[in-house]
Amino acid sequence: MKKIILVLTAIIGMSSLQAQEKPTPAISVIGEGVVKVVPDQVLIKVRVESEGTSAKEVKSKNDIAIDKVIKYARSMKIDEKDIRTEYVNLNKNYNYQTKEYKYVANQSMSILLRDLDKYAEFTEGLLNAGINRIDGVTFKSDDLEKYKTQARKEAVENAKEKAEEYASVLGQSIGKAIVISEGSVASNPRPMYEMSMAKTAVASDDSAETIAVGEMAIEAKINITFELK
Repeated sequence: MKKIILVLTAIIGMSSLQAQEKPTPAISVIGEGVVKVVPDQVLIKVRVESEGTSAKEVKSKNDIAIDKVIKYARSMKIDEKDIRTEYVNLNKNYNYQTKEYKYVANQSMSILLRDLDKYAEFTEGLLNAGINRIDGVTFKSDDLEKYKTQARKEAVENAKEKAEEYASVLGQSIGKAIVISEGSVASNPRPMYEMSMAKTAVASDDSAETIAVGEMAIEAKINITFELK
């Protein structure tokens, strides 16, 4: 009798477990949101490089140039927090042809310019201060986090619209969201083709354009699984 009860209990337990493991009908979609923004800032990466036969000499030359760059940036009302040293290097290289050592010092800095109208004037001033290279510019927005939030919300709305569209074709509807996972949020500078591109002109020409600012596309992706009814 005990054996029969144990067998019945096991069968009931297995049936209950199978009922619990029955998958919930669901639909998974990827929602995308894009917010286009005209940048209002630019991050400029610059470098000062010096070389010579004396480590002390090249380091001194670099330090003098960097000091001028920082002072110039301050004179242009650049905030201290927007001026940052990226790296400082001092290398000793041997020239097998001349049988001499050469020292190379370089220092990289990034400077955030919050007024794009000053870009041409500012970069010219940096060159006069002693930088050797501009390694790149990255356009930014002061309200980037706000636009990222907006892009995420649009991605969620887009996911819901997709799920409803797919379910309606099947004669069904969607229920509550079961799983939500966030993809990457990226901001990519993209050209605005309606804007005129940079013109090649002499510096004295006030109408000369040295950069095409374009626009940034703030993109977000959201993976959402909805109940399917």
